[in-house]
Amino acid sequence: MNVTVVIPTYNEADNLAELVEALFALPLPKLHVIIVDDNSPDGTGDLAEELAGQHPGQMTVLHRPGKLGLGSAYKAGFRHALALGADAVVQMDADFSHSPHYVPQMVRHLDAYDVVVGSRYVAGGRLDERWSWWRHLLSWWANQVYVRMILNLKVRDATAGFKAFRREVLEAIDFSRVVSNGYVFQVEVAYLCERLGFRVLEIPIYFEDRRIGRSKMNVPVKVEAAVRVWQIRWRHRHVTPLAMRTADHKPV
Repeated sequence: MNVTVVIPTYNEADNLAELVEALFALPLPKLHVIIVDDNSPDGTGDLAEELAGQHPGQMTVLHRPGKLGLGSAYKAGFRHALALGADAVVQMDADFSHSPHYVPQMVRHLDAYDVVVGSRYVAGGRLDERWSWWRHLLSWWANQVYVRMILNLKVRDATAGFKAFRREVLEAIDFSRVVSNGYVFQVEVAYLCERLGFRVLEIPIYFEDRRIGRSKMNVPVKVEAAVRVWQIRWRHRHVTPLAMRTADHKPV
């Protein structure tokens, strides 16, 4: 199976080399890594090019002119992964919040599922002990109450940024209608996966706080996420499962 890992970056120079080496050490012989860098002022893009030179044919770097947002970075990475012929696409953060050692397990589960989510909120999932009680509470409430209540999601970690997709899932999603560009992009994709009827599995992970650097999650990002959940519900209210559409168009 051709597996491509898509990693958006902005000021991740201190993490990137270790992460890339950890990924290429995995037992995935057909692994390709795509870095989508938003013109990081700390030189992440240049470092990514150096690493790509050390792994010829296994790594691609997409350079963007500025900080254009997480959602658009993933969409650019997904398009490139599909163009490269990926059978499976994994999305993850560059800061080691998502441990690379989960990737082979996620990919194996794609034999039986369409989407695999690295989840903090299923049995066995854990959050970094260094999180404050307030951060724990806010994350739990957003995922377990707010988002699930509004969108009627089954997935327990709706904001998870660690996912593996079968190629067919990304081909089926109309990303021209996915407009969320911050962290709520994860919620919109999760919602569409369920609305389209794809089989989703959550596996437990330990979510480590970033090792180096500063979090990009700030108050404006959180406010945007809260508002956009309602927009997601309205924008995709007519989306129906693919199987249902196929049945509706069967020849008579």
